Amino acid sequence: MSGWIILDKSSGLFSRSASSRVARLFGYKKSGHIGTLDPMATGVLPIAIGDATKMIPFVESANDGIKEYLFSCKFGISTDSLDITGQITQQNNKIPTEAQINDSVAHFIGDIMQVPPIYSAVHIDGVRAYKIARSGENADIAPRKIHIFDLRYDGFDGENWNFYVKCGRGTYVRSLARDIANYCGTIATVTAIRRISTNGFELKNAVTLDFLENLVNNGADIKKYLMPIDLGLGGIPVLNLDDKNTELYKHGGFIKTAKPDGLVRVYNANTFVGIGFVQDKQLRPKRTI
Repeated sequence: MSGWIILDKSSGLFSRSASSRVARLFGYKKSGHIGTLDPMATGVLPIAIGDATKMIPFVESANDGIKEYLFSCKFGISTDSLDITGQITQQNNKIPTEAQINDSVAHFIGDIMQVPPIYSAVHIDGVRAYKIARSGENADIAPRKIHIFDLRYDGFDGENWNFYVKCGRGTYVRSLARDIANYCGTIATVTAIRRISTNGFELKNAVTLDFLENLVNNGADIKKYLMPIDLGLGGIPVLNLDDKNTELYKHGGFIKTAKPDGLVRVYNANTFVGIGFVQDKQLRPKRTI
């Protein structure tokens, strides 16, 4: 069995742990996932089972790492981790007006420079930033260019200020909340993060880990929740092969084609064969299923 499980990750669960637990349900020791979620965050975590792990880099490149989040924050408080699970480092009584918040979100749309949180997986001289921070040393992280496609303020619910963001690869929601607050002349920390889509995988198709484990414990079939291996590859052009060329392709052979240079999804009828690369009018195997 190979394919994708679109997991609705619960809060408090590490992404790697969630991935491993899902893999075990399908009888695999190894798995992969796209886009690590913070332990406190919830939402879409695509988990690759079996041969689907070979498709991870192609899914990410086909979708440019685009993600969507709902997130909430509290103004007037900051923490070392930039979320509510961290240690409070500062407090004030400066709460921005809705006009200031709406002005700030417009400022952050487009290409911007962002400094990742000190508690993140960013490498600093070969060491993860969170490891440096936990050791008590100063994690000096350089700003990085990211892209925000859309950012909006969704109102105050009596406790939290709520936002929606559509962003490119490398974006940290915790840093975005910090920077929105800074622009408004105050501080903030994130209280909730929920990813609603990533790289073409959407929350409407997601299932929880508890749901899957309950199915297995009750002897039910979980295979119907396994999405196809080629899910998320829609941005890559299709190339269909006949039976003879499919066998040649699977054994590493080059095949003449009129397709332009670049990556292609290779199919035999309706069966996904893998990812190929066209160069100089020749199809060459890159990842074969």
